[in-house]
Amino acid sequence: MNQPASSHEVKAVALATADELRQSLRKRSQLKGRQPDAQSLSDVSALLGSVALRRDLLIEYLHLINDRYGALHEKHLCALASLMRLGMAEVFEVATFYHHFEVVKDDAVPAQMTVRVCDGLSCELAGAREMLAKLPGLLGSDVRVISAPCIGRCEQAPAVCAGQRAVPHATLEAVQKAIYEEKQAPGQWNIAGAAIENIAFDSYLATGGYALAAAVARSDEAAQQVLQALEGSGLRGLGGAGFPAGRKWRIVREQPAPRLMAVNIDEGEPGTFKDRSYLERDPHRFLEGMLIAAQVVGCEAVYIYLRDEYHDCRKLLQRELAALQAHPPYPLPHIELRRGAGAYICGEESAMIESIEGKRGEPRMRPPYIAQVGLFGKATLEHNFETLYWVREIAEKGADWFASHGRHGRKGLRSFSLSGRVKNPGVKLASAGITARELIEEYGGGMLDGHTLYAYLPGGASGGILPASLADVPLDFDTLQPYGCFIGSAAVIVLSEHDKARDAALNMMRFFAHESCGQCTPCRVGTEKSATLMQAAVWDQTTLNDLSTVMVDASICGLGQAAPNPMLSVIKYFPHEVQL
Repeated sequence: MNQPASSHEVKAVALATADELRQSLRKRSQLKGRQPDAQSLSDVSALLGSVALRRDLLIEYLHLINDRYGALHEKHLCALASLMRLGMAEVFEVATFYHHFEVVKDDAVPAQMTVRVCDGLSCELAGAREMLAKLPGLLGSDVRVISAPCIGRCEQAPAVCAGQRAVPHATLEAVQKAIYEEKQAPGQWNIAGAAIENIAFDSYLATGGYALAAAVARSDEAAQQVLQALEGSGLRGLGGAGFPAGRKWRIVREQPAPRLMAVNIDEGEPGTFKDRSYLERDPHRFLEGMLIAAQVVGCEAVYIYLRDEYHDCRKLLQRELAALQAHPPYPLPHIELRRGAGAYICGEESAMIESIEGKRGEPRMRPPYIAQVGLFGKATLEHNFETLYWVREIAEKGADWFASHGRHGRKGLRSFSLSGRVKNPGVKLASAGITARELIEEYGGGMLDGHTLYAYLPGGASGGILPASLADVPLDFDTLQPYGCFIGSAAVIVLSEHDKARDAALNMMRFFAHESCGQCTPCRVGTEKSATLMQAAVWDQTTLNDLSTVMVDASICGLGQAAPNPMLSVIKYFPHEVQL
């Protein structure tokens, strides 16, 4: 008598059938659906070249098309899908996810250039809203003017991107000049219009650069010493999460090979620009720290993910990576530089990994954690730029050197991105535990003339808002949580009595609503609904608190979980502002 098939057997047959179907589809002469026309195939093929196409490079291919034609026409997406043997829907869903890709109909004539006016809080304080209102009337119809979330130039507020050309301290005249220059020489290396001196490969070698990386590659003992120095220093991840760096290295090192490394230079937190500032000046200090980490952990390949707004930094890294690879101090791991496409969510480690794989940047559910199952399914060491920037110095000067810095009982150094109503905004390297008042007075040159400290954001958009009465709280990991805030990436935005905390909170909530990946309902709906309610003269605190609870408890990742922080801070510390 025949026995009924078990559920496992039925599942196995179904999987086998599905696999056969996929193999059959690959062998077809053409995919189902819309077919590409010959001219579009020729155009896209010419851009991509003759190399074998890789699924994980889909976003890079989209950038090539978008840069060349000013937008992504559907006919070119169809041609790309055909060349990559992908479904049109698979290409389309990636292209429409990222803000820097404009998908248009075939008969559309895109603008010759897109001008992005930053509407982040620091730029809004500096007059970006007025500039956004005036620019369209001054520019030709071939220029598209749009608002954009923080572009990582808060110390240069108001900041604008004209095509791939950054315009610091933008005026109407400066933007017009940048548009003209960009049209004459698209994508020309500009470093934000400033003559910033950076340390090139030869100069870095002359000061002992890459000697430590080579020593670690030659000796496991040297690798162990670096790891011990890192652990002894107390260095924590400087992208915001603050996980101990040495412990992370050990966790990934214990995973079975092959192991990979992913470097996060997406830096999309409003108020944050430290990574860009260090990268523009000393790229090889970061690169050596990256190679040391890869060698100690045993990573066979490294993927660097750089936000798309940093066009000059991308050109700089391409140049310096080429110099390093042409004269390697030892056999280097495989290194790839990947270009983001305008999605804050890709600063979340698993969303960044999805993007590196050529997909929509949507966070993964955990467990498993990326240290175990990360990029391409392999154990992955993920690090922020600045964390790696400190590796060489800590290894050479010792753990005690780094730990010897600190104020108010804290240890270590912090790179603060200081912006807002201060005289001297910029990246300020200061002792961990310094207070906001000390940071403003000692490093920021004090408040702007005619301004008095009213409030400050200690950790960018996610970190909440504190009143001036709490400006003497030490700024460090774990010190701000009792006040409903956190330091995150140490982005300090300063407000004066001319500003309102509720306006700052609304700016941040709009940012989160714009940048939500949409994967989970609590974040997608909660941020949008909260932003709407926060525009009212009198806040509906009951509903806002309910929305906050749902976002914090049920969102998949930190974006939705942290989005209510500025709004909750206003209710707690600025109750007089919730009704005008």
